[in-house]
Amino acid sequence: MIIQQLHDQRVVLVNQDSFYHKLTEEELARVHEYNFDHPDAFDTEKLLDSIDNLRHGRAVDIPKYDFKSYKLDVFPVRRVNPSDVIILEGILIFHDPRVRELMNMKIFVDTDADVRLARRIRRDTVGKSRDIGAVLDQYSKFVKPAFDDFILPTKKYADIIIPRGGDNHVAIDLIVQHIRTKLGQHDLCKIYPNLYVIQSTFQIRGMHTLIRDSQTTKHDFVFYADRLIRLVVEHGLGHLPFTEKQVITPTGSVYTGVDFCKRLCGVSIIRSGESMENALRACCKGIKIGKILIHREGDNGQQLIYEKLPQDISKRHVLLLDPILGTGNSAVQAISLLIKKGVPESNIIFLNLISAPQGVHMVCKSFPRLKIVTSEIDIGLNKDFCVIPGMGEFGDRYFGTDDDDDQKVVAP
Repeated sequence: MIIQQLHDQRVVLVNQDSFYHKLTEEELARVHEYNFDHPDAFDTEKLLDSIDNLRHGRAVDIPKYDFKSYKLDVFPVRRVNPSDVIILEGILIFHDPRVRELMNMKIFVDTDADVRLARRIRRDTVGKSRDIGAVLDQYSKFVKPAFDDFILPTKKYADIIIPRGGDNHVAIDLIVQHIRTKLGQHDLCKIYPNLYVIQSTFQIRGMHTLIRDSQTTKHDFVFYADRLIRLVVEHGLGHLPFTEKQVITPTGSVYTGVDFCKRLCGVSIIRSGESMENALRACCKGIKIGKILIHREGDNGQQLIYEKLPQDISKRHVLLLDPILGTGNSAVQAISLLIKKGVPESNIIFLNLISAPQGVHMVCKSFPRLKIVTSEIDIGLNKDFCVIPGMGEFGDRYFGTDDDDDQKVVAP
């Protein structure tokens, strides 16, 4: 249920059961006397190594344990890639202090003993084709003593104790919200190396405060929005390729610097994106600027209405302009059009003032080689797909067409 609610994040599940020790021939011959519920049954060193690799951005191959043959090499290994969230699951997962140290949140699912036994009987008889007598014998001989000796005592290490398991929707909602809070903008930058958030200062925070304030006048909104846009544009230009250049200074000395990227153009997503054109022209004299108009149809549907782009755009680096990255659907359509026109994905830099995490995930997953430059990442989207806390409908506030009687607008 946690994974389902974190549908807009990259989440992987790692099971402690995948790290059982490989049994010897002698142990296999007497497998019904082997205690699978003891901490020593697990290869904790391999588990630690796998989780450490995932946390440092390295993919790992994890075996899939066969509970019928008690072997690790029956099924192909599962390739697990680095993700936003790693859920490590297992009944003895809190026993080793080294494993506990790796965890940001420790959850103990507290279930009644009769429910646990009923689940085990159903699982082992139906799923593993075992005799009910053997199941009950194993339960009384190994499972119950292991719970009392090794599992129940680890309850004290839990940060959260959940009664009723998956039926406890309130607890699961709180856990998911906590995870989303922890996945702030700096974590997103670690996840996506092509995402750049300009360094925050009191000046930048002050300007954001003004443009987000619903009481700010149009004149002040435009003034401070233009200042922020200029900063984002300047930062975006810094990600363009350059060539070394030497010049002679008025003192007759040689200065070794860099030459600006020559083949460059801007593309604004009408109409909010047009608010960013003046800042781009102020930074890049005589730059060509194309236009893309996308009509929204609900939260997922878009229709390309109009596009006018430089004929040689495929040979240029493109600065795509849109002040708000919300769901990411419109941005994906605009970027797809540029790529269809022959623009290499790595030649596109997407500039915006505010990004929602959902939009960042959508664009970065779809186009991992382009760059996103933004000034702040907000909490997310509300049920109407508006960025929150956001700043309202940017185009209406910037161009003075907002309707005081109806401020509810869906983010692009």
